Amino acid sequence: MSQDLILDAAQIDQRIIRMAYQIYEHHLDEKHLILAGVSDNGHDFAKLLEKELKKISTLTLTVGKVDINKEAPFSEEIALDLDDKQLVKKSVILIDDVLNSGKTAAFALKALLTVNVKKIEVAVMVNRSHKSFPIYPKYTGYELTTTISEHVTVHFLGKEKGVYLS
Repeated sequence: MSQDLILDAAQIDQRIIRMAYQIYEHHLDEKHLILAGVSDNGHDFAKLLEKELKKISTLTLTVGKVDINKEAPFSEEIALDLDDKQLVKKSVILIDDVLNSGKTAAFALKALLTVNVKKIEVAVMVNRSHKSFPIYPKYTGYELTTTISEHVTVHFLGKEKGVYLS
């Protein structure tokens, strides 16, 4: 199966920097922000956003990982590796690599809805816009129109860093 490069490493880095500025602009009044990355790629993305936000802001940032079985979200518990006390009255950004139908993000919200958070926003590197669930990202690195049968892969680390379409 051939893969076409959609975004290279430099383009990914540019988008991460832009998204960090957007996030900071929308949270100027905040003191503490929670970045909840969906396992595993969303968590890698959250750490990259954290790194950029630390360069430009004085926000206190906490990065957590939402563990979810993306293929079968009903089969295992959906869990966030942060204590509930860390989330109370905080703004949370749910972060993933690709938003396709919105199903994974909708299920990932389950880990956040047991606590009285201030608000929840969604950030993704690639938004494919095949919505089956009412999840719309506030922060998007790249809008990509694809067919439902095409597959988007994002590599945030290593020599293969890039967004690929197959």
